[in-house]
Amino acid sequence: MTLEQWTIFGTLLLTLVLFIIGRWRYDIVALLALVIVTLTGLIPVEQAFIGFSNPAVITVAAVLILSRGLKNSGIVGIVGGWLSNLKGGISIQLTALTSFVALLSAFMNNVGALALLLPIALQISKNKKIPASYLMMPLAFASLLGGMTTLIGTPPNIIASSFRQSAGLPPFKMFDFSPVGVGVAVAGLAFIALIGWRFIPVRKSNSANETLFDIDNYITEVKIPEKSKMGGKRLYEIGDFSKAEVIVVGLIRGSERRMEPSAHTKLETGDILIVSADAENIKKLVASTGLEMVGDKKIHQKDLGSDEITLLECVIMPSSNMIGGTPRTLNLRGSYGVNLLAISRQGKLLQTRLENAKFQSGDVLLLQSHVETFKEVVERLECLPLAQRDIRLKQSRGHLFLALGIFISGLLLSAFGVVSVQMAFLCAVLLMVMTKIINLREAYESVDWSIIVLLGAMIPVGTALETTGGAQLIADLILKISSQFPPVVALILLLVATMFLSDLVNNAAAVVLMAPIAIKIAQGLGTSIDPFLMAITIGASCAFLTPIGHQSNTLVMGPGGYKFGDYWRMGLLLEVIVLLVAVPLILMFWKF
Repeated sequence: MTLEQWTIFGTLLLTLVLFIIGRWRYDIVALLALVIVTLTGLIPVEQAFIGFSNPAVITVAAVLILSRGLKNSGIVGIVGGWLSNLKGGISIQLTALTSFVALLSAFMNNVGALALLLPIALQISKNKKIPASYLMMPLAFASLLGGMTTLIGTPPNIIASSFRQSAGLPPFKMFDFSPVGVGVAVAGLAFIALIGWRFIPVRKSNSANETLFDIDNYITEVKIPEKSKMGGKRLYEIGDFSKAEVIVVGLIRGSERRMEPSAHTKLETGDILIVSADAENIKKLVASTGLEMVGDKKIHQKDLGSDEITLLECVIMPSSNMIGGTPRTLNLRGSYGVNLLAISRQGKLLQTRLENAKFQSGDVLLLQSHVETFKEVVERLECLPLAQRDIRLKQSRGHLFLALGIFISGLLLSAFGVVSVQMAFLCAVLLMVMTKIINLREAYESVDWSIIVLLGAMIPVGTALETTGGAQLIADLILKISSQFPPVVALILLLVATMFLSDLVNNAAAVVLMAPIAIKIAQGLGTSIDPFLMAITIGASCAFLTPIGHQSNTLVMGPGGYKFGDYWRMGLLLEVIVLLVAVPLILMFWKF
């Protein structure tokens, strides 16, 4: 191997390791890889940012914005109401839920489609007494299966289309992925609804009153007696005096009851504080400040709310700026006006000091917030409320039909080749903004900029893999292994390799790395590149073995209470089914 090839393989190995470890977000890792291949001369400096001008990047951004427009239209609220009232057992519930999320995922962002259905699924779990773990993972997997079916269903399909164009062929059309993708999706959904859910462990109780948090034992009342040193002090000084980790979530003064009192409230003798803390910290608080316990009165979660204050369960989205931060560094109370009462991770309540706990994607938070501002707060924090009250018809019926008309028009314009897909959806975005279906703030906020940066950075890295001959080396190795067999063996090896890679790294990055190899294999065999590009797009959407392979898997980890090793139980069989169904369909519709 040449020095350049050693450099690109070393860079890719470092990139993959950092992706798997997850200490830095994948867009940061992608930028690091871009810097390395640029500074080492593998790509010219003037081409370092050419990936950001790739049509795939524009298309992905437009699809994300249109997804927000469809959400605003209210169509999900209508269907969500129907799903909530659906009769039948778990297989029927799963069939309806997974089919609808797959249909949504075919035309909008996978994570966005999942986020819209997740609160509905949790409500069904509660009403039907079905363990949440039986619904969450199937919902995530269905969002991945649905993305296989159209060009815009998932970024890997869009990226593969751009590689086809760079190879001198026309880009894939809107429904070129459907013959294979629909067949795989139908087989996968049938397996999940009828058999697959039985392999998922129960991680939640089957109680009708099931909640993600049970913190009643951590909430109590303490009184400020005359002898206490806290009389005349400010509320925020309690932590300084006691060195205990407590959150004051309410204050009772005579007949007045204040929920979420100001940190600068001056304490008076006789005040009763409602505090959230474990037994050890409550003991430390009482001993160090002279406060008194108020009998054995039981305080429940419902007592922490009022007409103005609400308790809210929400999950941290993969794109949230909370990830890696702590309640202390983010200053949740001062900057956002919320109290963090508890954190659930993989179905278990964290017992560590909350103020120092580092937030992770998929963490479920119990927040106390003002009713009027809770929606704005969770949007700023990029969290997803796990309550169906947020699923409602937000626009008039006129807006609903207008939004659908604009979106379908964009689909048809691109499907029939009137204009390119990126131009068709850019026009659709402009129309949605001009007709006020979505405002400018929502448009910019709906774009997952980490995905945009990932694509813009990794596309030149993929180019470096090709120009250095690295892609050819890997292709030659696969060709050598499969040389004694028909081309379908090389296809299967490529599909399996992409499946494995997508379980470890972002699926968009997986396609960027595997597409040059797929093209080289096809050229080495003297066959069409299309079957091999189809294989890697299917493989990239099969992140069924781990919670880190795709954002959808990460998003349901908290609400489902899953452990890292739970995913392969159903995911491994699902990947085998995908392999058995996809290969014949690829050979049928995309000839060598």
